[in-house]
Parts: sequence; structure tokens; C-alpha cells
Amino acid sequence: MNHQDSLQQTEPTSSHPEINGYALLANRDIVRISGPGADKFVQGQFTQHVDEVTPQQSLRAAACNPKGRAYCLTRLVRDQQDLLMDLDVDQADTILAHLRKYLMLFRGTTMDLIPAARIVGLLGESTAIAAAGDGSKTLTRPGQALPTDSGILIRLEDTVEHTARYEWWQLDGTPSLPANLTERSIDDWNRASVLAGVPWLTPDSIDAYVPQMLNLQHLQGVHFKKGCYTGQEVIARMHFLGQLKKSLFRLRFSGADTAPATGTKLLSGDKSVGEVVNATVTGDGQGELLAVIRHDAQHDPLALEGADQVVLELQDLPYPVPERTPASSTDT
Repeated sequence: MNHQDSLQQTEPTSSHPEINGYALLANRDIVRISGPGADKFVQGQFTQHVDEVTPQQSLRAAACNPKGRAYCLTRLVRDQQDLLMDLDVDQADTILAHLRKYLMLFRGTTMDLIPAARIVGLLGESTAIAAAGDGSKTLTRPGQALPTDSGILIRLEDTVEHTARYEWWQLDGTPSLPANLTERSIDDWNRASVLAGVPWLTPDSIDAYVPQMLNLQHLQGVHFKKGCYTGQEVIARMHFLGQLKKSLFRLRFSGADTAPATGTKLLSGDKSVGEVVNATVTGDGQGELLAVIRHDAQHDPLALEGADQVVLELQDLPYPVPERTPASSTDT
């Protein structure tokens, strides 16, 4: 195999110049949950405590099967008495059909797509100010939200290179954006998500991971002290008993012109020790990826299955993952 002798973690570099601008996230739908049972319904199906989702705070969440494996990663947003969430366009119908099996228990509560709504991804503080106004300056931490005339502006996690990221949930039509802003592609947005250590699910990763394996507990996505919800027993046991054996890592790859597919195995020798979750090309023959890797293999030389020419380099995440060190506390 043609790979490094050891997979050493490297310091962040400026090899990827900062990207500013906006991206129209046409691959995402917004869903509104309304009615007297909205909060109780969401509380019973998602990993987040709905009482902590307020007009000033938006939080990530997962919906899981009874085995604690995530089939949906989303963000919860408060709009007056309603709750909003975002879903991948290609997965929305399947997820909604599954959730409606539980929604039937809550008379008078509805869950529907908002046809006119859209999400605009904003990269860079200057972009947010130009697009949404000076109020965006008040958003300094991930999860902080600001109601605007056309929707809700949310601060996300910065990239490892300290590029500020935001989502602007525009609920009423499509307000115009300043003409001097640069439009970016969804691929640019996904690259920034990888650099922020934020994963997303694809058809090949649905039902594959407990949320902690995707570092969701470090992304404001899991509340360990809320009541019961589907999959809660597995998720809580993994947390409180320190049973997390693998988690999400960021790696740089070189020697490939296309991004490895979700589910591509990472090998240590001939042994599979992880798999690609998300990947994106960043330049000629190189890119970035997020992979779930066993903690006991994190210092091993790794290679992509079927791609011996690809070199992998472990990179920093912009947040700590103490579960990787056995002696560390796993309480978050």
C-alpha cells in the first residue's frame, strides 16, 4: 500500500483559501410542525430537548430507530409556537412517512413541507451582514438564532479555518440577495461543512450510526438528560457507560480526482476499521473527508479500500472529542 507510515494528526493549514459568499441549498426542504402536540411529538422522536429550542436558540437533533441508529439528522428551529426542521429533499418523503406513524397519536397536530421556503447558506461574517443586516453581528456562538423579516438567521459552527457559517431560513418566498455577493455551489457549502466537522446522512449511511459516532453530542445535537424517545436506551447507555468505541474524524486525501463514496472502507492493513461518511474534492487530485473510525486504530496507517494510491492525512476538527482518549470523561 502506498500510504504514510503513520497517520499523524496535522495542524490546520491555509491550503484551502477562505470561501465567502452564499449557496442556495436547494437540496433541503423545511418542514413545519404545528398544533397542540407538536412539542410532545418531537420530544418523543428526536435526541434534542424541545424546551431548549427557542426563538433565540436553534439546535441540531437526530431521529433514530429503536436500535439507536440515526435515520435523520436535522436542525430544530422555533417559529412562534411551531417547530421547524430541515430534511434532505431526496429523503424527505420517506422520513415524513415514518414519522407520521407516531404523529397519528397527536390529534390536531400537523407536519407539512413549506413549499415556498428555502435555506440560504452564508459563508463569512461579511456575507451575513450584507445579506441579513447588522443584526447578524449579535450571533457569535453556534445555535444562536435571530428572527428576520423573511425568516430566521442561524449561526452554525465555524470551519477549522475560522470561516463563519450561517443558515438563513427564508419562510416567505425568496427575498433577493445583494447583487455584489458571490454565489457558491452546494459542493462549496459541503466542503465548508466537512471543514467544520459536521456530517450529513446519505442513503448509504441511514441507520448506520448511533449519533455519538457522528460526534453529534459535540454539535449541540444530543440531550442526555431528557426523557424517553425512540432509541434513547442505546444512546444513553453508550454515553453513560463509556461504550463509544468509534467516532467521526476529518482526513485529507490526495491521489484521487473523485471523492470516495459514502461507505468506502478504511483499512488498517487488511482489517476494516472505519468507513467514509462524507467526502468532497477541494483541488486537483485532493480533497477532504469525514469518516467514522475506531478509536483503537486512529494512530494506525490507513488506506482506502481499493485505492492504494490514495494518501490519507488526519486533520484537526474544530472541536474536541474527549471520548477518543480512554482516560477522559465521556460526560458532555
